[in-house]
Amino acid sequence: MRTGIATVCLSGTLREKMQACAIAGFDGIEIFEQDLVTSPLSPEEVRKMAAGLGLTLDLYQPFRDFDSVPEELLAANLRRAEAKFRLMSRLGMDTILVCSNVATASIDDDGLRAEQLAALAALAQDHGVKVAYEALAWGKYVSDYEHAHRLVEAVDHPNLGTCLDSFHILSRDWDTAPIESFNPEKIFFVQVADAPKLSMDVLSWSRHYRVFPGEGQFELAKFLGHVVRAGYTGPVSLEVFNDVFRQSDVERTAVDAMRSLIWLEEQSAKWLDAAPAAGNVAGTRPAGRRRYPMELATLPQVAEPAGFNFAEVRAADTAGLESLLGQLGFAFNGRHRTKNVQLWTMGHARLIINEESAEDPQAAGAPAISALGFDVDSPVIAAARAQQLKAPAVPRKSQADEEVFQGFAAPDSTEIFLCQGSPDGTAVWTREFGEGLDAPAAGRSAVIDHVNLAQPWQHFDEAVLFYTSALALEPQPYAEVASPTGLVRSQVMLTRDRGVRLVLNLAPLIQRDGAGPGPDVAAGTGQRRTYQEHIAFAVDDLVATARAAKDRGLDFLQIPENYYEDLDARFDLDPSFLATLRELNLLYDRDADGEFLHFYTATVGSVFFEMVERRGSYGGYGAPNAPVRHAVQYDHLHQLNLIS
Repeated sequence: MRTGIATVCLSGTLREKMQACAIAGFDGIEIFEQDLVTSPLSPEEVRKMAAGLGLTLDLYQPFRDFDSVPEELLAANLRRAEAKFRLMSRLGMDTILVCSNVATASIDDDGLRAEQLAALAALAQDHGVKVAYEALAWGKYVSDYEHAHRLVEAVDHPNLGTCLDSFHILSRDWDTAPIESFNPEKIFFVQVADAPKLSMDVLSWSRHYRVFPGEGQFELAKFLGHVVRAGYTGPVSLEVFNDVFRQSDVERTAVDAMRSLIWLEEQSAKWLDAAPAAGNVAGTRPAGRRRYPMELATLPQVAEPAGFNFAEVRAADTAGLESLLGQLGFAFNGRHRTKNVQLWTMGHARLIINEESAEDPQAAGAPAISALGFDVDSPVIAAARAQQLKAPAVPRKSQADEEVFQGFAAPDSTEIFLCQGSPDGTAVWTREFGEGLDAPAAGRSAVIDHVNLAQPWQHFDEAVLFYTSALALEPQPYAEVASPTGLVRSQVMLTRDRGVRLVLNLAPLIQRDGAGPGPDVAAGTGQRRTYQEHIAFAVDDLVATARAAKDRGLDFLQIPENYYEDLDARFDLDPSFLATLRELNLLYDRDADGEFLHFYTATVGSVFFEMVERRGSYGGYGAPNAPVRHAVQYDHLHQLNLIS
């Protein structure tokens, strides 16, 4: 599959955009007119630079408001078009995007539209240009891609075809199956974009909320599958209008964009294998994607992770972490024989404290989650898949007799390590901390239940796609949780059996003098983000765990009395049970599937811990209690700031 991207997707100058696209591995680009108009590069220089970077110039766009106009306006439009055709000759480009009219259209007559498009096609032929006619979802008279295609068929000119744009089609819920019947020679270009499902006018939705494939909710694999079945062989190009992407690092955004097309290509290949073509019965013909002119590549196939193998916290000063883990009931299993790291365990829950940062001034700082290990069937194959999805490798130094972890970096810089899982949940690498430690430590049973990671605002969608494509986690519908600093967007990513639960939080911006431990100050903004993150451990008996932790002097997050009064009103709990919750600062939730008990520790650096107990088949995270936690943490940190 030939890949492309419109320059409008990216931040920076035209030169910077082209360089970023080449680095990310795109085959070609669409030149968005404004990027050229504002560039100091001449068309000839753009052409030469693209050739030097190995990029084809696939589409010039947009040419607006051409059709459905009176005769006198048509003449002006043709003059304008001819000027663009001459410009395209200098650029070495042969295809232009013409959008259905939204502004100057005044005559609703398909016959007239066909005549005007025929005149444009004849003029384009004189200049060696092809016209790709696109139905905008908000077009005044032409807003349906099938309508645009009928006009192209009626004109029947070799230099006039159609452009299929997934957003304009899927935002209107048009059926995409008819694409399969299109003459592939009349499909001149294909653009793809994803988007969240929103209730708003289509124009605003399009201009501000498009995202890359895999970061929204459109059925893009199905759309592209129909395009492939039609016999299309041209570029599949991204056209994404997004305020965040236009403010983000250009090279990073280009890599994210390329990852999305790699993912979409694979998903479309799977859709073609699973969905029978029109007239065929499922299962009567072998997998058939290679019957089509466009070849769709797939990635190394891996199963979803079986569970968490470990979590790692990096810290220059580990005293607070060590004290906190000891109070929770974790056992200290010693230091690594060659690395400056500690291992703490409770049952199958393994936490590594990495002190390497103490030797590296660049990395030194308060405790923060730095790495996660996942149990997978084949770490080498899973790592190869991630690297093909543009994930940078992060190998760790190891001696000849030590476990070699396959690792790569997530968009938020969390290091992801792939470990060979074992049926009994043990980890062979723990022997490197001493003899006999591959077996669970005696004492209370526990596992890592979920990990909550804070995401920079400009890379939230990127993170969702990354964990979906590289780790096969399934994104759930996101929720918004109230906090004293605004709404916190929360996106749960999990495996089908919920063996892995990863929660991505997009915290709101707060003022510099507000409470919050995360410094990450944006240049010139006077703002910073809270980057509090946490690791949750599941135990069989939370009340016993909490009592033991209290006896060891644990500093619980202090829950206000108002919460327990409200809890009693909502659930009519047994008075003695409610008293236990109140005494131990435990929080509670219940649904039709079961019950959930949990408590939080105080924050050390940017990390705090949560202990949970799931009763029955409760699958949530105590969402009704999240605003309480946010408020108490905010108040606690605010008081610390006042004292300091």
